[in-house]
Amino acid sequence: MAEETLLYETHDAWGRLRVTQVGDYRYLVFGDECEQSCLYVPDPAWLEYDYTRAMLLGALLHGAPEKALFLGLGAGSLLHAGQRWLGLKQLNVLELRPQVPLLAREFFALDALDGLHLRVAEAQQALGEEPDTDLIFMDLYGDEGPAAEHLSWGFLEACYARLRPGGWLIINQWTGENGAPFAAPLLRGLFRHNYWECPVCEGNVLLWVPGPNTAAPDFAALAAKVAALRGELGYDLLPLLKGVRAAS
Repeated sequence: MAEETLLYETHDAWGRLRVTQVGDYRYLVFGDECEQSCLYVPDPAWLEYDYTRAMLLGALLHGAPEKALFLGLGAGSLLHAGQRWLGLKQLNVLELRPQVPLLAREFFALDALDGLHLRVAEAQQALGEEPDTDLIFMDLYGDEGPAAEHLSWGFLEACYARLRPGGWLIINQWTGENGAPFAAPLLRGLFRHNYWECPVCEGNVLLWVPGPNTAAPDFAALAAKVAALRGELGYDLLPLLKGVRAAS
């Protein structure tokens, strides 16, 4: 097994940031041990983690997305995947930590993306200035877990309001000991049980929330998309699709 190499280390107001590499895999690490993101250097659009694959899978529910808002940048592998596999023309990003975009540009091929609009800002304060969008990917995590926005009725409601007809809000949520997402009563009350859950092996659950005037998932059509993409992706999304459950 290849040894881990430290490529860069710094600190900011939120703690320690490191970039490490093992073989062809490059990692963004928060704190001492929190492996926040991973990029496969030969192919930045490769998604290594099941939770990012489940986010891509949920986004495939949209027929023809043109733009997406990413809440949290990380190493940017999901942006690369979204541009390649979803055909996204505009990638809007809100990232809290100024060092993260700098590291993403130097170590994670961020400048290879087209149509990138990135702002360093707190999501809760800046969301209202963002244009309406087809997809929102919410992945606001630090080394100690999810940001407060993941548990905020007002913020989640504001995300929903930013979606265009046909749009989807995709949330990477922690789970409790019973396997239910954190803040399940809040989520079910806010979205009236009208969303789907995709649990993944990392212990998280991805929430797929349909926006205004968005039809319920056509799982047969989604399975067909997954089958058509299997060879190009290099991994199979069907096992994740089989685990999807309705919130109700």
